[in-house]
Amino acid sequence: MNPRPEVSLAERKRQLVSNELTEAALQLLARNGFDVVTIDEIAATAGVSRRTFFRYFASKEDVVVQFLTGMGADIRAELAARPAEERPSVALRHAIWVPIAACADHGDRALRVVQLILRTPALLARYLERQAQWRTDLAAELGGRLGLDLDTDLYPQLAVGMALSAFDAVLQRWSDSDGAEDPAGLTDRAFTVIAPALDVPGGGASGTSR
Repeated sequence: MNPRPEVSLAERKRQLVSNELTEAALQLLARNGFDVVTIDEIAATAGVSRRTFFRYFASKEDVVVQFLTGMGADIRAELAARPAEERPSVALRHAIWVPIAACADHGDRALRVVQLILRTPALLARYLERQAQWRTDLAAELGGRLGLDLDTDLYPQLAVGMALSAFDAVLQRWSDSDGAEDPAGLTDRAFTVIAPALDVPGGGASGTSR
């Protein structure tokens, strides 16, 4: 018998449990506070044992780190998928919008998670640590897209830094307003500010916006 279908089924089951644990943890942490929620509570809410939790995560912080890793992967995937002729400001705006749109689509639940991360020092530190990896990965993607050498050209790192600063500004304003501000409008305003610097001559392709 071919074991591959069984392996695939096992992997799907593992991913399902991981997703349930992540959802339970993020919502409990956002609602009750990072320091208050216990791993036992997270496991019980997800319908698994404490031992099962530790098969997937080493700590409560690791749940949030996995969530952030997914956000970074989504940004890079969208940047890689953008048309080659697009201006850098347009491609980066679309890439940054992917996780912001996901947050906006989940409304109050996502807002509470964002507020949890931004307002909990331990989680904010992990977010900034993870974002440093995003910066490296996105600069490599942008440099390859534009045919630029990261060892000699400053543009990819600077451009990605500006885009991620815009991302941070949007999330911070959305969080501070308790969801009153429109994430789409905030993203448009942020990229209106940085687009002239992103699209400087020699900085990238000269395509048009969609």
